[in-house]
Amino acid sequence: MSMHATPVRVELVATAIALGLVVIHLFGRRLRVLGTLSRSRWLSLAGGVSVAYVFVHVLPEIGRASEHVGPEPLGLGFLEHHVYLVALAGFVAYYGVERAAKRATSDGDDEGADSLRVFWMHVGAFALYNLLVGYLLLHREETGLESLLLFGVAMGLHFLVNDWGLRHHHGDAYHARGRWVLAAAVLLGLGVGFVVPLDQQALAVLFAFLAGGVILNVIKEEVPPERDSRFTAFATGAAGYTAVLLLV
Repeated sequence: MSMHATPVRVELVATAIALGLVVIHLFGRRLRVLGTLSRSRWLSLAGGVSVAYVFVHVLPEIGRASEHVGPEPLGLGFLEHHVYLVALAGFVAYYGVERAAKRATSDGDDEGADSLRVFWMHVGAFALYNLLVGYLLLHREETGLESLLLFGVAMGLHFLVNDWGLRHHHGDAYHARGRWVLAAAVLLGLGVGFVVPLDQQALAVLFAFLAGGVILNVIKEEVPPERDSRFTAFATGAAGYTAVLLLV
């Protein structure tokens, strides 16, 4: 299966997907199906799709990209053979953010300066995350409409997982301020993508970092027992999207 599209058409679809991601953040709370259970089957399904996309599509893609990385990409020559270290860095960075957020909650400092600092650190980390996603809507190792749609669907479902987690953790603070920052970050990333193209090696670095973040953010929503995650739904999402990725 192959989709051929003009650059203008791809840009229009990328813009439409970006607006869809914005809608998820701004109005995700109104999706009643996500609130019928303490941890909806739909979120586990979305998590499975996100992980399948990373392992079946993104990691092989950055592996191919790393073959073209020169000796000094972005001043980091070690990435020539170790671009996966960037994925690990993304995983570790978002793990650190989650640990800081959980520590602030467990300390019971919900209204203090430390809690506010952690809130903005949490939102800032996901704003960077969303900015990368917005940028990569226009620039990926594998170009074309087909690749864009696969990326858009996976990230849309993944944003549902992230949005639920942030709302669950920060409550009214996220609804009042955080969601607007994250929605704006997607559009900012898209805007940067229109005016600042990067070369292949830089794209590999960005995609790798995002892959590490996606893996961590899905795991932290699925693994803890208090999340009431659904293995069957998660496995169905992973298997189903893997089949789609392999077929196209």
